[in-house]
Amino acid sequence: METEILKRITVNPVIFNGKPIIRGLRIKVENVLALLEQGLSFDEILEEYPDLEEKDIRACVLFARMLVANEEIFELNLEKSG
Repeated sequence: METEILKRITVNPVIFNGKPIIRGLRIKVENVLALLEQGLSFDEILEEYPDLEEKDIRACVLFARMLVANEEIFELNLEKSG
């Protein structure tokens, strides 16, 4: 299950210098985590970013948890530039 949800997090070297983004959209994982830190609910984030899905937000949280836990992060999908 974790592997599937993490597939929503991608990296594209030409978008935000390769920072993790959500499903190839120009929405950084970092931005979603910042909104959660500010106290926004999932519903409020989804209103602000209509292209997002609840699973995208959960993928961001899982990604952050795995980084903090120093666990293995499965390979991110690298998008082709251009």
